[in-house]
Amino acid sequence: MSNAANLTVTAFSEKVADKNGVVLVDFWASWCGPCMMLSPVIDEICADFEGRADVYKVNVDEESELAARFGIMSIPTLIIFKNGEVFDKLVGVVPKESIASVLENALK
Repeated sequence: MSNAANLTVTAFSEKVADKNGVVLVDFWASWCGPCMMLSPVIDEICADFEGRADVYKVNVDEESELAARFGIMSIPTLIIFKNGEVFDKLVGVVPKESIASVLENALK
């Protein structure tokens, strides 16, 4: 089980859109092999950035409205939000260092 909390469309405004700060959202699906490969990395990022950035997971099969809102065409897709706005987007299995670098830049 992931350390990152699941995010629903109903909680999106409170947890991401209306939030000051940095939020990483991982768009994934249970049938997606690359998503499963990235999951432990997301857990590490969640632990590494605890207290500095929030990390959530969105299951695209269960929350298709959110996936459509952000034009998710491939998974895994990571979207980094800063103060409710899209700061950056990473698609595919991305090294932990790359994710951490984008988060550090967003935190500046």
